[in-house]
Amino acid sequence: MQKTKISTGLVWFTNNLRVHDNDALHRACQSHDQVIAVYCFDHRHFEDTQFGFRKTEKYRAKFLIETVRNLKDNLKDLNITLLIYHDRPENILSSVCEEFKVDALYYQNEWTQEETEVIGKIKESIPDTVFMCGSYTQFLFHPEDILQVLNNIPQVFTAFRKKIEKYVAVRPELSVKKMSDSNLIQKDSKIPGLKELGFPEFETHLNSAFRFPGGETEAFARLKYYIFDSKKIGYYKKTRNGLVGKDYSSKFSPWLANGSLSAKTIYWKVKEFEASEFKNQSTYWLIFELIWRDYFKYVSMKHGNDIFKIGGILKRSYQWSKDKSKINDWIQGETEEPFVNANMLELKNTGWMSNRGRQNVASYFAKDLKLDWRIGAAYFESLLIDYDVHSNYGNWMYVAGVGNDPRDRKFNVQLQAERYDENHKFRNLWLQTSLF
Repeated sequence: MQKTKISTGLVWFTNNLRVHDNDALHRACQSHDQVIAVYCFDHRHFEDTQFGFRKTEKYRAKFLIETVRNLKDNLKDLNITLLIYHDRPENILSSVCEEFKVDALYYQNEWTQEETEVIGKIKESIPDTVFMCGSYTQFLFHPEDILQVLNNIPQVFTAFRKKIEKYVAVRPELSVKKMSDSNLIQKDSKIPGLKELGFPEFETHLNSAFRFPGGETEAFARLKYYIFDSKKIGYYKKTRNGLVGKDYSSKFSPWLANGSLSAKTIYWKVKEFEASEFKNQSTYWLIFELIWRDYFKYVSMKHGNDIFKIGGILKRSYQWSKDKSKINDWIQGETEEPFVNANMLELKNTGWMSNRGRQNVASYFAKDLKLDWRIGAAYFESLLIDYDVHSNYGNWMYVAGVGNDPRDRKFNVQLQAERYDENHKFRNLWLQTSLF
């Protein structure tokens, strides 16, 4: 009697580091007898960029290590083995496909240049017999649904939001079935530590507003606390411009950024809360912010590499400086503006900065110091725990006047400090030199 061939699916994890509501994992588990997972610590993500900053600094690296460790445990609970490699995925996936006789490779679709080049190289390297199945897992509103109502992404966010809210529904979350015990494979797979990635060990700063570990388990714990246990979501619109402490905002963004939490999961938890507790402007405003996140992703999808160019998507020609002294003063928190300095010291020492802080320091960098906004964006990319390529460059273009702000506004940093840090609590917290 002829033995039936076992069908094998390989899930390549990138910025979708979760088991819940993961389209790639869902499809693989539904379609195959055996499922294997892979994550690559790509050394390119830890090298210097063209502006001299490390692409990923120690804060996000630590959060990533914690996330992958948690992903490995959560996959094991589903009887799925996560293989870890410290190499480029295009150097690894072909041999994995051959070793395990993989029938299909599941991954997250990307559209920015660096990521699409890697996907292209993988397609060239793997056997022709392996079917490549990409899916969009980083959106609140799925691209297929967006394209049904929008022929073009509007230049202004409000037009996008109103159209989407009226005509597009958020899809249900996806579950993942547990594989059989025999699906687990015995193969050594070590997650690198900070030192192996070129960083020193460190402790989270005591004054940090973000003191949470990485990983899907922690993301769900925070989700439960912020929405259901504390009901802080009910005050979100009033507190979201805060500067000190863990609860002035949801703090979901780092888990969203590396995909250990999906935007859909947040949305449906908010809807669950609204149905069982109450609904107000604050509960809506958290969804409003998720729509902003989607918008920047669609802007980058529409405009491609223009989001990384000095003229931005508007192709405007300004006179930008690359004055190293001014750039260094901004980075070190030694400008003429204490509010800017406090925020920059927070970022330097924690990898975190509030939304209000980001808007002010970015505006000061581009509009007051008239420095090349891409340098500021690259520094944020390096330091921020919650770095997301689309939101980061979308927001920097916005404040620099080369993006999606038709008003081309400039923040008055002193007035902003008086309004949002009236009692100097935040500035005093970070400007005390004895702390550093």
